[in-house]
Amino acid sequence: MFQLRHSGGLWRGSFSLFPDSGLSHGISTRLGGSSKWPFASCNMALHVGDLPADVWGNRRLFAEALHLDAARLVTPRQVHGDEIHIVEAADAGMGARRYDESVLACDALVTDVPDIPLMLCFADCVPLLFYDPVRRVVAASHAGWKGTAAKIGKKTVLRMQDVFGSRPQDILVGIGPAIGACCFEVDESVADAFRAAFPEAPQILSRSPVGKATVDLWAANRLQLEEAGIFSKHIDSADVCTRCNAELFYSYREAQGTTGRFAAWIALS
Repeated sequence: MFQLRHSGGLWRGSFSLFPDSGLSHGISTRLGGSSKWPFASCNMALHVGDLPADVWGNRRLFAEALHLDAARLVTPRQVHGDEIHIVEAADAGMGARRYDESVLACDALVTDVPDIPLMLCFADCVPLLFYDPVRRVVAASHAGWKGTAAKIGKKTVLRMQDVFGSRPQDILVGIGPAIGACCFEVDESVADAFRAAFPEAPQILSRSPVGKATVDLWAANRLQLEEAGIFSKHIDSADVCTRCNAELFYSYREAQGTTGRFAAWIALS
């Protein structure tokens, strides 16, 4: 179950599927920070035009709520691709304060190093958080429509297997708030990409009341995770549409492009 809670002046989401010990994780909201309009108020992204000092303050505030050190967080320059970076101890702090120091051009991070928060930013795209309690590995992936069609979630599981020996049946996954099928109208070229990527799952595509193609990103990510061997009972989906709840989460579509980003965090402790 995905739960929202309030503490330390912040609202944050968490998955009850993940244990309370040995792990810290959270999904930020847009509430409780210091960013000014149009990024009000807890923008976590350095690349959208917000004041870096405000973003750093927001990151520190959220890290404190999770009992993490914001100065050690690692975050990438997300490019809507399927590249995955293995985070090592020497990477601690990459992108924490400066965007030009972020991990280059990737959309997923994986690590077995404790006390290094992995952080990715979102505004309608799908946050995926992974935890292997047996091998003690965590990961975070950014699954926009391109990443979802490229099956970045499945590829993250495969990388956890290849590098750390994780078994899919041990991995727990949280699917965070993102734009729902209710609001995600796409053109036919995008619909075709999903038909090609998920030929056995026509239910991922539907039609809006005005006849536009719509895509269910939550279902598409759940399906590819199950294809990778993740047990259905080990997948927890927030099922919260960011566009329908734009007062709580940043939504690129609702704001027509000028907006901040909320973040998904995960770290071994």
